[in-house]
Amino acid sequence: QVQLVESGGRLVQPGDSLTLSCVGSARLFAKYYMAWFRRGSGTEREFVAGINWSGATTFYTDSIQGRFTMSRDNDKNAVFLQLNALKTEDPATYYCAASETWPHPARGLVREDEYEYWGRGTQVPVSS
Repeated sequence: QVQLVESGGRLVQPGDSLTLSCVGSARLFAKYYMAWFRRGSGTEREFVAGINWSGATTFYTDSIQGRFTMSRDNDKNAVFLQLNALKTEDPATYYCAASETWPHPARGLVREDEYEYWGRGTQVPVSS
């Protein structure tokens, strides 16, 4: 069982930067493939970014490519999402997820049903 707790969400302006954090309770945190998803108002939850156990391989959805960066620190049982150049289409609740599934080499893990553990989310509202 893995407990995930996200933090760092706050009201931001377009163009702002923000770092989200997620801390996990697992003893062997490094074995989990980790990801960030988000759900905006009236939309379904969507994949944002994923990272392998070492942090060497990351995958991003096209809409945030080049603006968001995911990283991890296994010594701290944490993953991070750096959000830069925030746009008005980025407001959402951002969720951290962990998977025990071996990632696909070409795309990582992008489906919700590929993840066993979820945090409760942290909100990132963007003022227009």
